[in-house]
Amino acid sequence: MRFLPRLLLLLLPGAALAQTPPPTRFTTTGHIERKAPGLDALLAPDAQVEILASGLGHPEGPVWVADSSMLLFTDAPTSTVYRWSAGRGLTKFLEHSGYTGRLPYSRETGANGLALDGRGNLLLCEHGDRRLARLPLGQPSGKLTLTDHYQGRRYNSPNDVAVQPGSGIIFFTDPPYGLPRQENDPLRETPTSGLYRLRPDGKVTLMAAHFTRPNGLGFSADGRTLYVAQSDSLKPLIMAYPVNAKGRLGTGRLFFDLSQVPKVRPKEVPDGLAVDRAGNVWASGPGGLLILSPQGQHLGTIDPGEVVANCAFGDDGRTLYLTVGTWLCRIRTLSSGF
Repeated sequence: MRFLPRLLLLLLPGAALAQTPPPTRFTTTGHIERKAPGLDALLAPDAQVEILASGLGHPEGPVWVADSSMLLFTDAPTSTVYRWSAGRGLTKFLEHSGYTGRLPYSRETGANGLALDGRGNLLLCEHGDRRLARLPLGQPSGKLTLTDHYQGRRYNSPNDVAVQPGSGIIFFTDPPYGLPRQENDPLRETPTSGLYRLRPDGKVTLMAAHFTRPNGLGFSADGRTLYVAQSDSLKPLIMAYPVNAKGRLGTGRLFFDLSQVPKVRPKEVPDGLAVDRAGNVWASGPGGLLILSPQGQHLGTIDPGEVVANCAFGDDGRTLYLTVGTWLCRIRTLSSGF
């Protein structure tokens, strides 16, 4: 009889499921297109894309939290931030992640881009609330607004965010994707789709106003170069800007023109990106995830068979997580993130 309580526990609905770890082997998908020999130093010949989770709405904004060994990512249509870890698999981290108003609002009310500020806080680009917010990772109810307007006008819908290594200065993009009617929405107050800088003292500066659809952001490991993706199907590109220690941008240059890459699927435009320690840029775009050398040479493409939204390095730095269609995926690399 003394074993009965344990037996009853095992028979409780969901009890066994809640303690079941994710599988050690996952379904693989897609293929790798190798365009230049330099890719062999970044991806092994047998590298494969694994599907870790499926059935999501529109996963985005992955970020690795090293001290918790978990990946966080957003699902804007369901306004949820998920966590994934090797031990627990997929679980919810935060609900109502991007909108505190009355529904319905738009198709993407939730948070999009995520980043860590180096002080134990998660930064969230919130579409519905049209703000950049900060959430202490240990206090799920402690979310605060960092900024929700510029010169008295509400933002469109902050989309992606990056923190400059060394300085802690924050950059974020503000396209109209989260507004119900996007650029034609009557709620729109800001006429530009800008690239903004937020300094530690709280001062916000519009750094670039010429973008039509600024989207993904990524810094080089030394913090001296900021990459900005433009998700405009008529002018898809990635720009590179020199940045000094005070967060001032120099003259930008065209890093890569994605109009030269044939589309494989509809709606493939530049979106999120990541930069490894060696300066290679891993960027979503036509055909999947493009791997670009520091000089802007197209080395190859990871094609998982669906549209890639974003990516982030995690684990020991040699695992690249991808948000793909309705999936969360990963692939092992020979390069290292930071």
